Amino acid sequence: MSNWKRICCAVDFSEPSRLALSKAAELARRDGAELLLAHVYEVPQPAGELLVAAVDLTGPAAAEAEQKMRPWMEEAVRLRGAPVRTRILAGQPALEVTQAAREAGCDLLVVGTHGRSGLKRLVLGSVAERIVREAHCDVLVARAP
Repeated sequence: MSNWKRICCAVDFSEPSRLALSKAAELARRDGAELLLAHVYEVPQPAGELLVAAVDLTGPAAAEAEQKMRPWMEEAVRLRGAPVRTRILAGQPALEVTQAAREAGCDLLVVGTHGRSGLKRLVLGSVAERIVREAHCDVLVARAP
């Protein structure tokens, strides 16, 4: 039996994230652990050389992420059978997720993986791999069969 008390699950609203959420909620229910869902959106960058100092580019992206997170949170609550916390963060996904897990005192981080390989992985990188390398705690990578 594990000693996990706080579990963080990274979600990007994809099917691999759905698998990660299911696994994280199952483990949280089994262990009586707290569950935190974390989503990171990248901060939109202005196109060209526009000066937009007075315009908040993060507002619409944050609002959209909050809206998308709602059904994911409801599903996690249903699977876990208890309340779930959420965090919407802006920035680089691997960095923000690992930092949120550290700040929340999580001892397990659950992530999904898209399973890209070859050129796609070289070009796009692997958020799950970066999380595994940078996390301060155990990491469970949920992968569809």
